[in-house]
Amino acid sequence: MTRTGSQYLDSLRDGRQVWLDGELVRDVTKHPAFQNTARSIAELYDLTHDPGLVDVLTVPGGDGSTREHRAYRIPENYEDLVARRKAYKVWAEASFGYLGRSPDYMAGGIAGFLAVPEVFAGESFDGRQNLGSYHRRMAGGDLYQAFTITNPQIDRTRSASEQEEDDLYVRAVKELDGGIVVRGAKMIGTAAVFGNEIIVGTIEPLPPQDVDYALSFSVPIDTPGLKLVSRASYEASARSVFDNPLSSRFDENDALLVCDDVFVPWDRVLVYRDTRAALLQWWGTAAYANFVHQAATRFWTKLEFLSGLAILIAKANNTYELPPVQNQIGRILGWLAVARSMVLAAEAAWEPVPGGSGVRINNEIASAHRAMAGEIYPKVIQEVKLLAGGGLIQLPASGLDLRHPEMGGLIAKYVRSPGHPAERRIKLLKLAWDALGSEFAGRHEQYERFYHGAPHIYFPMILRDSRPELLEQLVEKCMQGYDLPAAPATTS
Repeated sequence: MTRTGSQYLDSLRDGRQVWLDGELVRDVTKHPAFQNTARSIAELYDLTHDPGLVDVLTVPGGDGSTREHRAYRIPENYEDLVARRKAYKVWAEASFGYLGRSPDYMAGGIAGFLAVPEVFAGESFDGRQNLGSYHRRMAGGDLYQAFTITNPQIDRTRSASEQEEDDLYVRAVKELDGGIVVRGAKMIGTAAVFGNEIIVGTIEPLPPQDVDYALSFSVPIDTPGLKLVSRASYEASARSVFDNPLSSRFDENDALLVCDDVFVPWDRVLVYRDTRAALLQWWGTAAYANFVHQAATRFWTKLEFLSGLAILIAKANNTYELPPVQNQIGRILGWLAVARSMVLAAEAAWEPVPGGSGVRINNEIASAHRAMAGEIYPKVIQEVKLLAGGGLIQLPASGLDLRHPEMGGLIAKYVRSPGHPAERRIKLLKLAWDALGSEFAGRHEQYERFYHGAPHIYFPMILRDSRPELLEQLVEKCMQGYDLPAAPATTS
């Protein structure tokens, strides 16, 4: 069977090096910066044991005696894509769309790798056998795969080998009989502190001279020499679940990965000294489409949550029936319908995995979704903010004010609205602030804009996948239907 939440939490107590505020975190499952989010992820694993969800979330494993998460399975047809999306939806709803890198995200990516194993057969290193073992290890162990695949933003005008200092980015610095030694850094390790293994690679194209940096491998997070430097924790600064209902439970965190002479056994290496394979691992397999399938389902769920928030805020302000407000909410619901429709359309327009096995969601729609989501999310946030108005600002400091014998009475009198007593109204607006205006909310807006790359990454992909020559032909056909007008008759 898949792991329980308790088994997952036990797996995090492995001596990993997570650094926060200048201190080494000894146990992420007990530290106030990480413990609640770790429990939220553990609850996802527990859902796989819910009798009503077992068949939605899992499928029989390779030996038939165990079960594994559905995301690890290569979809063979449209029905498999729909089934996988339903599994994604269950986990997305458990965090209201706020755990972007939940374990099913990279599980789908691993299945995408396996769909096109030939990509990993490089000129000097053949990673296909390691890929098969990797998939079996992750799926059979129900492990949480984190990843870092972007170089730090040091000097983007220079390639890795042209930087002023060595070892700024992860590269192989030594070969041994049993493996390689790597040194350098990668960003952005979203949820990496909660993973069991971390896959390190490079998603951007590398020039031929950067062959030392053209590698991909996955190692346990407690590997000696591997360090994770955490950003500020929103969970740590949360007052309570009442005051910070999202950031106190769903701050998946982001971290800088530093490899200080980390030893990587050969059987953990997928790509080695091959710039072509290093790129195609992500773009030449079904990995990208699988990433978008999970992410688009989660985004749809997140917009459902924000749409419900908008409706409740309007009703709490007693403005829901006003035509301008209904216009605003209708606009939000329209964006929600677009997000949902793109998921369903990408599945319905499925396509065989080029050069591999199984099927994937439509790649053109997948790329278009990235452009849509990054542009729509800030607009949704803005519309909900407008509906909330000054109520988001004028709130008691914490729920403790409601418990005070004197202040509680004043708040009950002045912070309320028809049908919404003070406690309910404050609870709603504190939830809204956490989703719209807090530091946690700001991070999520940035995340939705850039988690699959900057616009200059996915806009050209849309151009490539949309077959622009067909669009040109349509216009050419129109122009072929008429000629220059006849010359006007002349009169003497």
